[in-house]
Amino acid sequence: MPHLLITDDEPSIRELLAEIAAGEGYTVAVAADIRQARIQIERQKPDMILLDMILPDGDGIEFWKGLGLVDTQVVFITGHSSIDSAIDALRCGAVDYLRKPVSLRRVRALLGELKSLLYERPEPGSNDCFVKMVGKSRAMQLLCAHIEKVAPTRATVLLVGESGTGKELAAEAIHLASPRHDKPFMPVNCGAISPNLIESELFGHEKGSFTGADRQHKGYFERAQGGTLFLDEITEMSMELQVRLLRVLETGCFMRVGTNAEIPSDVRVIAATNCNPEQAVTDGTLREDLYYRLCVFPLELPPLRDREDDVVLLADHFLQELNEEGHTHKSFAPDAMKAIQEYSWPGNIRELRNYIYRSYILADDEIKGNFTSFDLQSHSAGRGNDISLPVGVPLADANRQLILATLKQCGGVKKLAAERLGISLKTLYNRLEEYGAAADNY
Repeated sequence: MPHLLITDDEPSIRELLAEIAAGEGYTVAVAADIRQARIQIERQKPDMILLDMILPDGDGIEFWKGLGLVDTQVVFITGHSSIDSAIDALRCGAVDYLRKPVSLRRVRALLGELKSLLYERPEPGSNDCFVKMVGKSRAMQLLCAHIEKVAPTRATVLLVGESGTGKELAAEAIHLASPRHDKPFMPVNCGAISPNLIESELFGHEKGSFTGADRQHKGYFERAQGGTLFLDEITEMSMELQVRLLRVLETGCFMRVGTNAEIPSDVRVIAATNCNPEQAVTDGTLREDLYYRLCVFPLELPPLRDREDDVVLLADHFLQELNEEGHTHKSFAPDAMKAIQEYSWPGNIRELRNYIYRSYILADDEIKGNFTSFDLQSHSAGRGNDISLPVGVPLADANRQLILATLKQCGGVKKLAAERLGISLKTLYNRLEEYGAAADNY
């Protein structure tokens, strides 16, 4: 049986938590302060500690840092919650932190997840969670190993990686390898939903809550109940909505737009961004407290240029999918495969997939490496891929030069240029309209 140590100076809280833990199949030890906690740990090493941040004889976080219990999970409890205390708790490796009065539902969920992680066998079919993640490089093996570690837990995950590196596939793999694999997996692109609608899309709304709300609407949090919600482009979310998301993560409850009734939420959140999250915090596009709540277990997805020979495996994989779908037998000519290997693929997997698709359509039997200006530039080992900008150039001018140079490199293919730039096709068209005659050749 898993062993739990409850350390809190309030007897009523110790008794209540001990009763819940015993009902979940734990052996339980209790301590009112740090001194008693040390004695209990010497008697039996706990699998999990529920630890008050402020104890009569010291600071709970500092006590935890000094223990060095590698295989023990800690959840902090506090009656004086603040942004700083939450960040401190998560920084030192806490699985979660609970605010008093403690949510008994969340305690049961945490205990259940840990017990599942320690003692239950992996779910049938969980070995198939990586079926969509093609690659054998060292970087991919490390990523998959980390996914296997974090998937069975309740930890929120922040996926960081360039556009096109497969963040949604990684999020789905975490879901499939978790105990939630038979529940919904719902991806949400926060940058693709109108700022006026995203709150309703996430949390739902009641009939009549705003103009056009002619019926009750269940949001993603409600529809993903028991499963996983993947929030892509998290930095595109407004500050006000980030506050609401943080509250859901802290309390496990949300409210539909137009009502004050709280709805319990059992949803695992995985977030993603294609920018540096710490820089986003500095720039004011990501709340610091939300960052540390999401970044319990950060995962960085490697760009395709750092994945050794995976580009060949991926190219073959995409071509075979198209062959099966079209009942064809097309293949790569040697010069095409050489060009694919030599190109740096700044748009990563998405760019490679689009290139293979386009090449497949244009090719008769064999995919050559020399049928568009884009291909010729791709084969030039990086020549012509750089632009030089003087220090102090206005951002508008820099953006203009970058967009036009990227469009030229893509042979005038606007969709590909938009994906490589990390902007929507609509935004690209708007920019080209602004540039007028300078963009007429594209």
